[in-house]
Amino acid sequence: MNGILSRIESPKDLRSLSLDELKLLADEMRDELCRVVSLRSAHFASNLGVVELAIALHRVFDFSQDRLIWDTGHQIYPHKLLTGRYPQINSIRTKGGLMGYPNPAESPFDLFMTGHAGCSISTALGLKTGDDLLDRPKRKTVAVIGDGALPSGIVFEALNNAGGLEKNLLVILNDNKMSICPRVGALARYLDRARMTPFYEGLKREIHRVLSRVPLVGEHMERVLIQWKEGVKASLHGGMLFEELGWRYIGPVDGHDLNMLLKYLGELKDAEGPILIHAFTEKGHGFRPACEDPVKFHAPAPFERNGDAIVPLARGSSKAYTDIASTAIYHQLKCDPKAVVITAAMCEGNKLQKVRDDLPRQFFDTGICESHAVAFAAGLAKVGVRPIVSIYSTFLQRAYDQLFQEVALQNLPVAFCLDRAGLTGPDGPTHHGCFDTVYLRSLPNFIIMAPGDEFDLPLMLDFALHASGPASLRYPKGKAERVDRTPAPVELGQAEVLEWGHDGMIIVYGSLLPSCVKVAARLRGEGIDVGVVNARFAKPLDTATVLRAVEQCSFVVVVEEGTLQGGFGSAVLEVANDARLPTAHIRRLGLPDRFIEHAERDELLADCGLDENGIYTQARELASSVGIDQSSLIQNRHVG
Repeated sequence: MNGILSRIESPKDLRSLSLDELKLLADEMRDELCRVVSLRSAHFASNLGVVELAIALHRVFDFSQDRLIWDTGHQIYPHKLLTGRYPQINSIRTKGGLMGYPNPAESPFDLFMTGHAGCSISTALGLKTGDDLLDRPKRKTVAVIGDGALPSGIVFEALNNAGGLEKNLLVILNDNKMSICPRVGALARYLDRARMTPFYEGLKREIHRVLSRVPLVGEHMERVLIQWKEGVKASLHGGMLFEELGWRYIGPVDGHDLNMLLKYLGELKDAEGPILIHAFTEKGHGFRPACEDPVKFHAPAPFERNGDAIVPLARGSSKAYTDIASTAIYHQLKCDPKAVVITAAMCEGNKLQKVRDDLPRQFFDTGICESHAVAFAAGLAKVGVRPIVSIYSTFLQRAYDQLFQEVALQNLPVAFCLDRAGLTGPDGPTHHGCFDTVYLRSLPNFIIMAPGDEFDLPLMLDFALHASGPASLRYPKGKAERVDRTPAPVELGQAEVLEWGHDGMIIVYGSLLPSCVKVAARLRGEGIDVGVVNARFAKPLDTATVLRAVEQCSFVVVVEEGTLQGGFGSAVLEVANDARLPTAHIRRLGLPDRFIEHAERDELLADCGLDENGIYTQARELASSVGIDQSSLIQNRHVG
């Protein structure tokens, strides 16, 4: 490309461009986003919607000195194009390439690695307060937050705190009427009303002009006029909520009008106190298919583009674990009117559209409010409803206190379906679901499960919905696999022994079961008799089966797609230790004690030694280290 974008090496280059050149730059950036996203699945519609906003922010502010936080962060691509990363944009979301979220390791313009919604105002307030404490008051701080994230409880905590501190803080409310799916709740209706109002700053001036001409007679008339003024404001604009929290509200502003954005950002750059600019944007702006279906184009599959027409590229038709789970949830709700499903703005991601459309009374979307979703589920369970919380593993972390206080402590029967457990692939460390086994194991009363394959998942959901207390099941983002067998019934704390080995055992917790079955077959082909246990439960653990393997076998390999610190393998070691058994012949395979970068899931599994070859290599090394020799094994077995 020989246009303007190729000449932007840093945001300073924007300052020499005319308004017409900035508009041409916006067009070039959209074309580049369309080109890149047509090659691989990536966040798309949200990025198209903030092109002008990114240009205006970097034109007005100097974020080599000032501070900028993008909430959630999946709309970071235009920002990356403007901050020196255009030459690397082809590598985004690939192994060793640019991350699809802000990443301080890539650029000083990225201050936080943000992938969860709602924290931008809190961190921005901390940045500004810190700068003031360290005598750097001239540094400006800006946070960009979407309307989908706005209902998050932490947002209101931050708005309240910032309004009280009266810090010079600028927040851009990027209102595109969406999170991933259309936004929900009363606050969404409040923002919708703001779309019908005139620009508020002008309205305030008009009210002041009218009131200044009305003669005030006595204190009573003055109070009446003040009340009337506030009533007019409340009825005609959408900013009263923010103003009552101590914020100066500006808007609504057209978030695609570069001239207007530059004007107001320039005027407010040095303004005093906390200010919120309410900017209306269109998700998918500039690309008709994305505008017409922003949900589909949130992170679309690769496609070919012909003008505004697209042709999806061929993809495999295999079902994912998410498909198996959503079908099982639908079946449970269809069979039991007391069963319901709750999701936190992830109807599309968890593939619950059919439930939402066919069984609306049993479907609840709380918006990006995970803590509320879990506490809400606890209330439902208390009165006899059977709630299923369908949620990504990484997002359930946001509700840890409610898992403890409202669910586990009360021993309430809430079922948790944890999607994207383990390595999620190109989304990277903000989204890998590595920690759920660890943090749930610590809570009394919880039943913790992981299906070994697609056969297990519906059985476990049914078991969870009939449990007397809280139960969870975790499954990965990826193709659903199956092990050729008739699965044993799911019984509390009972593992499924697929085959017993005289020399060694592989005990696997979760969806790496098919790989472990293949590894065992390879080892048996070499004369090493290895069996496989589908653990199914991390809590309560099948202690009898684990101890039998530890006592009888020369080596035991424990496999999980979760962090090793405090995970399933740790539970196995704890059981062996409590029984006073030696553990040197036990090897734990799982995720290391570091944050895993982004790449395709298969690449990450291989890097962590959790693909078939990695598990085989480590099992083979362990067998050799404990003195197992193939030829002598075969001879001894014949003699025996």
